[in-house]
Amino acid sequence: MAKFNRRTYRSLGEAFSDVRAVMSRHKEIHTLMDGEALDPAFRERLMLAVTAVNECRYCSYAHTRAALEEGISEAEIQALATGAFEGCPPEQVEALCYAQHWAESNGHPDPAARARVLERYGEEKLAAIELALRMIRVGNLAGNTLDWFLYHVSFGGWGK
Repeated sequence: MAKFNRRTYRSLGEAFSDVRAVMSRHKEIHTLMDGEALDPAFRERLMLAVTAVNECRYCSYAHTRAALEEGISEAEIQALATGAFEGCPPEQVEALCYAQHWAESNGHPDPAARARVLERYGEEKLAAIELALRMIRVGNLAGNTLDWFLYHVSFGGWGK
């Protein structure tokens, strides 16, 4: 049986910590999802950038559809799926790079990288960006953890 390589939650404590961090910001979630805190296309680009790192098939499918609905081209979505930013608005690329770094560091970015994004986008926008990143991390790792479970109970038949 081949090894399961996608990022998953390593413990229930880690999962609960992420869920608690998201759910404690209920009001901000509404402004984010309503398009008040971030442009919806920008939000979807961020979510696709994190999903490319975490490789969640469920989130990839759902956010590809959402990105298409927000007018993002198929070529741009394909680039984001590979971790590239061709076709993305230039003013969003720094945040997309940060999103990748944030995901690769399991939500613990280098303080200097965070400071650069804070300087560029401001405190309010950075808070919205990081909320979007945390939300998609919860979805990515929950989906991958489900797949890990299916993979192991089926001896590699499901959850690939």
